[in-house]
Amino acid sequence: PEPPSRSTEPQNLWMPVRIPDDSDFSSFKDQCLSPDGWSSRYHKGGVTVWCREQDSSSVQKIKMRIVCKDVTAETLYDVLHDTSYRKKWDTNMIDTYDIGRLTVNADVGYYSWKCPTPLKNRDFVTMRSWLPLGSDYMIINYSVKHPQHPPKKDYVRAVSLLTGYLIQSNSAASATLYYLTQVDPRGSLPKWVVNRVSQFVAPKAMRKIYKASLKYPEWKRKHDPTLKPWMYPEQNTLPSVSPADLTLQRADSLENIDESGVSEEKAQHSDDEET
Repeated sequence: PEPPSRSTEPQNLWMPVRIPDDSDFSSFKDQCLSPDGWSSRYHKGGVTVWCREQDSSSVQKIKMRIVCKDVTAETLYDVLHDTSYRKKWDTNMIDTYDIGRLTVNADVGYYSWKCPTPLKNRDFVTMRSWLPLGSDYMIINYSVKHPQHPPKKDYVRAVSLLTGYLIQSNSAASATLYYLTQVDPRGSLPKWVVNRVSQFVAPKAMRKIYKASLKYPEWKRKHDPTLKPWMYPEQNTLPSVSPADLTLQRADSLENIDESGVSEEKAQHSDDEET
């Protein structure tokens, strides 16, 4: 008999994509709400930031919380979904677009964002899934490979190991937003960059979402007010994508650049990074 054929690719290089189920959302919610293993790094102006060093990974996990008065949970949920509106408030974003639909509550999308000069800009391709559950709303994502959207020349393809939002309704006109993220930026970033994210960039981002949510109802009234494909799947006109066309984006298969020598004095910070 002929010997079995041997694959030249390393084992586990091809990892299928699994669409999150109820247990994944439940686990994500527990991580957002549990204080265990998290240390507070920032608490100011209604925003709290916690960090958690991962035992099995050098990639830091960050969690944030902001209480949003005069904003409903549903409005926050709409703002985080609405890519047309994101271009109005997310000033660190370079580009974002939806690639395709997996199920009624899962899709694949692209997002790129500016890093302080002279660091290279980063981008992602992620599978996103969402779930309204009673008075809670959740959106979670992780990085995937899509054959038509490989890494781009002028960007470093970063990896979201797990990123998401939990929105909890406090009352008819108040909600709490949690944001949890574990992203591998693919590169030996200087320590000051990592510290700056937790102390400046992350809290600022939370406040921007809150401010954007206060203005959203008025904006939406003038821009396709009935169009909300994240709530009404029949409105979704994206091409269908099969999970079989996607694989898990593993960090070790991407270029890992060394930017650890970039000093803070030489970096040009975005004007969005003040506290």
